[in-house]
Amino acid sequence: MAGQDPTLSTSHPFYDVARHSILQLAGDDCFGRRVVTFSCCRMPPSHELNHQRLLEYLKYTLDQYVENDYTIVYFHYGLNSRNKPSLSWLQSAYKEFDRKYKKNLKALYVVHPTKFIRVLWNIFRPLISHKFGKKVTYVNCLSELGEHLKCDQLLIPPEVLRYDEKLQSRHQGRPPPATKTPPPRPPLPTQQFGVSLQYLKDKNHGELIPPVLRSTATYLREKGLRTEGLFRRSASVSTVREIQRLYDQGKPVNFDDYGDVHVPAVILKTFLRELPQPLLTFEAYEQILGITGVPGEHF
Repeated sequence: MAGQDPTLSTSHPFYDVARHSILQLAGDDCFGRRVVTFSCCRMPPSHELNHQRLLEYLKYTLDQYVENDYTIVYFHYGLNSRNKPSLSWLQSAYKEFDRKYKKNLKALYVVHPTKFIRVLWNIFRPLISHKFGKKVTYVNCLSELGEHLKCDQLLIPPEVLRYDEKLQSRHQGRPPPATKTPPPRPPLPTQQFGVSLQYLKDKNHGELIPPVLRSTATYLREKGLRTEGLFRRSASVSTVREIQRLYDQGKPVNFDDYGDVHVPAVILKTFLRELPQPLLTFEAYEQILGITGVPGEHF
């Protein structure tokens, strides 16, 4: 079967469902959260798949990741009248996924949504909490999904790739909408994120250690070294952006206000990720790599 995990054993407790590769683990997103994909095009006709078993398999799989933050990518293409579950099944499935599953789900991306999805959303709107609804993002094409996730890590079914190419070819002949692109703004004198280390040094009165690096490392050294899973958990996007804004405006940041030692760890990772040039600079990369070949007695 195309796309089936070659390591899947017939002894798997849900082999009858797992063999279809409907659900797959697909690396991490841009915030370091585990990504799980659900591909409708791999769902066989309803008479060949026990949907109750599918629900149990979903819970069995997610149980391995719900203790940490995670993201779901739902590829809608391929859902049709022959394989789609009933509305009653969808309603029971939403109820089955209680707070344990919803709490650490940080984003649900619905790829290639159709009118059916939007109608379905309106039907279930009274059952869906406002907080959960804010986690749902409609994505019309794969290039748009790439703004949120590392698409090269996703195991995108070939059918979905072909459908996306077909959609793109339909729009190629249309002129792009007229939009005015504002000129790029120069960075603030106190800018911390997205600027070079040289810029930080020049604006920081020659101080070699950037303020973000110093404050996050100090906080983690004092209060986070005994925290399990440090640098593995993520934080809410709104919190990260709020702290970035404070740093960029030169305002103080008190991590005690956020009550989560994982927040400064995420800020530190975000700072390093947004550097225009990596810490191991492109120019010095070969020299740094050569250190591994220096005999031990030279150290």
